[in-house]
Amino acid sequence: MAVLDWLLDSDPALRWQVQRDLTDAPPDDIAAERRRIADEGWGARLLAAQGDDGQWDGGACFPAGWWAADHRDDEAQPWTPTLPTLQLLVYFGVDPADARVRRAVELVREKCRWDYDDLPFFTGEVDCCINGRTLAIGVYFGQNVDGIVTRLLADQLGDGGWNCYAEETGSVRSSFASTINVLEGLFAYERAMGGPPEVREARRRGEEYLLERSLLRRRSTGEIVDPRWLQLSFPLRWQYDVLRGLEYFSAVGGRPDPRLAEAVDLVRSKQQPDGTWLLENKLPGKVYFELEDGDGRPSRWNTLRATRVLAWYDQR
Repeated sequence: MAVLDWLLDSDPALRWQVQRDLTDAPPDDIAAERRRIADEGWGARLLAAQGDDGQWDGGACFPAGWWAADHRDDEAQPWTPTLPTLQLLVYFGVDPADARVRRAVELVREKCRWDYDDLPFFTGEVDCCINGRTLAIGVYFGQNVDGIVTRLLADQLGDGGWNCYAEETGSVRSSFASTINVLEGLFAYERAMGGPPEVREARRRGEEYLLERSLLRRRSTGEIVDPRWLQLSFPLRWQYDVLRGLEYFSAVGGRPDPRLAEAVDLVRSKQQPDGTWLLENKLPGKVYFELEDGDGRPSRWNTLRATRVLAWYDQR
């Protein structure tokens, strides 16, 4: 089966993006496929899992009762609560105007509160990784997230990035994961609001933090920060990998920065002889259902993601 046919032989959440980005399908056909996300397949299953309390699995970032229970030190964080579920619906591209989607988001706004300080979901909390994702989600679903933006601008560190442990430890050194989560949220906000200058400036400083490090290296020694970042994961939650970094820069668009070349070459080198890319680092943790066949197997999501990035980069 040709790669394009294989990609199209999938769930509506992925198929409509393949149609939009890799084919000449008519806009009406693409829109019709996108509308199916809330009706069938992965999107419908996630929407159906929302509880009467307006949350998924009883909590905002963690399941109900998670912090009161005893957990093994190596026990993985579950990906079934509200934040990772809404993040996945955004990945899917579910239509925010769909009546069922609007009602689900209304319930989150009215009923879901953060585990940390009991504040309403779209108010955000203290963790910049969480706030970056919540900002992107809120923008996507048309919610007021101005307060999160104000907090994230204040949380930016001197090196240009962000660190979710800064609140707890006082760290002044940024992290790749925190920075990419915030950058994605700020870019979504900037695009929706017409580019407030202070947001644009903060975002560009954050971009420079990643570019100075070629998306994967320590600035001080040039060493790879984390070998896991060289492996392709999906879906990503708060975690970072080089493809996620490249996806951000391709979404922003424009002429690719030369400092992206090493990360691009890495992604290009991972293409298989049959034209696909593999799932290489499935994140542990409870999920509602699997989206891929497992590590070492061809990944429709990673193939789509890598193809889009390389198409942007190669147009330079």
